[in-house]
Amino acid sequence: MGHVWRSGGRHRLSRPPKPRTPSPRVPRPRPPKGGGRVILFNKPYGVLSQFTDGAQADAPRATLSGYVDVPGVYPAGRLDRDSEGLLLLTDDGRLQARIADPRHKMAKTYWAQVEGIPDAAALKALSTGVMLKDGLTRPAEARAIPAPPGLWDRDPPIRVRRNIPDSWIALTLREGRNRQVRRMTAAVGHPTLRLIRARIGAWTLNGLAPGQWRDADPET
Repeated sequence: MGHVWRSGGRHRLSRPPKPRTPSPRVPRPRPPKGGGRVILFNKPYGVLSQFTDGAQADAPRATLSGYVDVPGVYPAGRLDRDSEGLLLLTDDGRLQARIADPRHKMAKTYWAQVEGIPDAAALKALSTGVMLKDGLTRPAEARAIPAPPGLWDRDPPIRVRRNIPDSWIALTLREGRNRQVRRMTAAVGHPTLRLIRARIGAWTLNGLAPGQWRDADPET
């Protein structure tokens, strides 16, 4: 079967976004001194979850330094280059560990656009546990959802197969294995086409456009 580009016809692949002038933050009162600083950032597709990229000096990739011009903050956890959505940055080491360390089991919610339409059995498998190469996943929350309202277009557009529908699911995890959501959906027969992290604990995207950031309350 052929491939098409979704988003109004056929498109060529475009390169991941280049670093740009840091985006102005969304106005919000600064947190009180001594409470640690938490920044919510909507990471665009193609951006690394780090401030420098020493791996490809001849072909530098987009990093956080092109978007967040705040000294002393570091990512709490990571988000794959080909994933989008909520990334937290903080200057508080203990808070960073609490957010990033899977032992704390902080819930993280993802919106996954998948190939096909998962049935009740597939959603139950995602919820109760999927056997991956590194073991059985912990119980999760999985449900079918409509396309998230106000969702931005991805650049480049997702690649879909002509005669196979796609749909969205919301998946909430309390562990953090490498590329876990993608591996889980593939294991139940529905490969992930697009992945957006929407929530970490009580923090959400809450209207942030790709590349935008804002200060948030450090307490969850």
